Amino acid sequence: MEKGNVILDLTFDFAVKIIAFCEQLEEKKKYAIARQLIRSGTAIGSMANEAQDSESKADFVHKLKIAAKEARETRYWLNLCKHAKSYPFDEVLLVDLDSIQKVLNKIIATSKRR
Repeated sequence: MEKGNVILDLTFDFAVKIIAFCEQLEEKKKYAIARQLIRSGTAIGSMANEAQDSESKADFVHKLKIAAKEARETRYWLNLCKHAKSYPFDEVLLVDLDSIQKVLNKIIATSKRR
């Protein structure tokens, strides 16, 4: 992974952690939530990465907004795990997600002003 782009670094590291967490969910036979979480949790970085080669500023902002939506969905699934009985949970994932969402929101706001 190329270092130097904060959002790409954060989302890549987060995706690796999400994959490991989803493996824990699958070990407990929580397949439905694992599928949803792996999709949304890895899509954040995928969209942030895709935004790097956007065709315009509007396209860049649009792709980062999709990444932000995926982050919100990921928060939903993680909160379900946090509050549901018999589901594993890792608070670090929510802390990491907070950082990602703050960076995404800042990039989007800054890009819109330019």
